[in-house]
Amino acid sequence: MSLAADRYARVRRRIPRRALGVAKALYWQGLSSSGKRALIASRFRAQADWCERLGSPLYAHLLRCAAQDVEGRGPTWAAINRRQLAPVGADEAIPLSFMAGVHRLVLEGRAPELARHYPSAGGAATHDPWPSFVEVVSEHIGDLRDAMERPVQTNEPARSAALLGGFLLAGRRTAGRLRLLELGASAGLNLRWDLYRYEAGDAAWGDPESPVRLDDCYVGGTPPLHLPARVLERAGCDLNPLDPASDSDRLTLRSLVWPDQENRRAMLEAALDVAQTTPACVDREDAAEWLAAQLERQATGVTTVVFHSFFEQYPDEATRQRLRKTLRSAGARATQDAPVAYMRMEWGRNGADIELTTWPGYRRALIASADNQGRNVRWLGEAGD
Repeated sequence: MSLAADRYARVRRRIPRRALGVAKALYWQGLSSSGKRALIASRFRAQADWCERLGSPLYAHLLRCAAQDVEGRGPTWAAINRRQLAPVGADEAIPLSFMAGVHRLVLEGRAPELARHYPSAGGAATHDPWPSFVEVVSEHIGDLRDAMERPVQTNEPARSAALLGGFLLAGRRTAGRLRLLELGASAGLNLRWDLYRYEAGDAAWGDPESPVRLDDCYVGGTPPLHLPARVLERAGCDLNPLDPASDSDRLTLRSLVWPDQENRRAMLEAALDVAQTTPACVDREDAAEWLAAQLERQATGVTTVVFHSFFEQYPDEATRQRLRKTLRSAGARATQDAPVAYMRMEWGRNGADIELTTWPGYRRALIASADNQGRNVRWLGEAGD
């Protein structure tokens, strides 16, 4: 870790969460040019480590090369040095949005030499792709600066495997009848989780003919696949919702998938096809305002499930506080005939922790853990709190 990154981490640990946004901006403004480059380079190296752990050697290599290029004031630094600060806790958006910008150029056919190294474009990750990569960056600095302004909206349908057990548990009071409300829904692919097929050994849940199959995700324990679920309402919100029927938005989602991960690409394509057959409204709204409006209506005979995955790092502290207040209020009004559940899949001590809170009779439990792509799910059940 660089000196700038180490100092940043130590200072950040001492500052209350509500003040982190201002503190982060002031710290950035006070850094020298070399300090800024060192801090950004550390973000690229941290993301490279994650890519290596999660099965993308291509991106692990390119991100480490890009980190060196940032430190050396190369084209990578020229492309990103005007980018605004990421929200508190969302610094990973910098390398991810940069890599997605390059990947989009490849998928659009505008980087044919680099495409030879990208399996997503029919290439093979064999020889060193860095020379071709940095040449593309040099030629498309303006395009990449524009790409860096797009939010990172990786919509992982595989996360539904980690969320499934929570949905099934939440619906027990209403015979599995559910009303879904997703925060930060992107294209709403996880709002269609009930249309996917899940298999764990001899147990299974969902349509056996579904093109989205999640059959190798469970590495410890099995969710209660014997429980029923029927989604009666599904809706979500996002500051920049993506439309599964839009060619441009589908390209955005494809560009966010790491190019040497064929299984992720295939699952995304299958989930996009499913989304075309089942409507799900994703409103362009602030999460706190949207959720407050949605929960004003107390739905009877169904369990209202509010959920999100890797969303919490993006809203500011004021928005998070308003969301917590809205959820507490909805929980206090919940009844046996109109129960409320809240499920969150966010970074925790086990990687991605999946927590489920239910009302009436407040109960909060850590029910599962997984990686951030929804794989390697360990089911803990209600005893995991």
